[in-house]
Amino acid sequence: MEGTTTMNRRFACTTGDLDPGESMTVPGDVKVALHRTEDGEFFATADSCSHEEWSLGEDSDLEDDEVICPLHMARFNLRTGEPTCFPATIALQTFEVVVDGDDVYVVA
Repeated sequence: MEGTTTMNRRFACTTGDLDPGESMTVPGDVKVALHRTEDGEFFATADSCSHEEWSLGEDSDLEDDEVICPLHMARFNLRTGEPTCFPATIALQTFEVVVDGDDVYVVA
């Protein structure tokens, strides 16, 4: 029998804690980067860039629906985690985000 992974809904922040165009790291067993686009949408990805293990929650840029790692300019689609340019070739894991009133949760 194969093992199963249980995903937990964990509190990340309130909607007022993360301005549009910003990202933050959500601590936990699995570090997650929470991103808020200029349009106000929330997305969650693995915190660590798949190219060079740089924190995307602490130090990244957002442009439209992409997160950009400033270390080597790797870009990823926030919706799918897929890399959109070199040097990144491995997708980021993405996570579901739930906004409940003013509270933002990540399912990870």
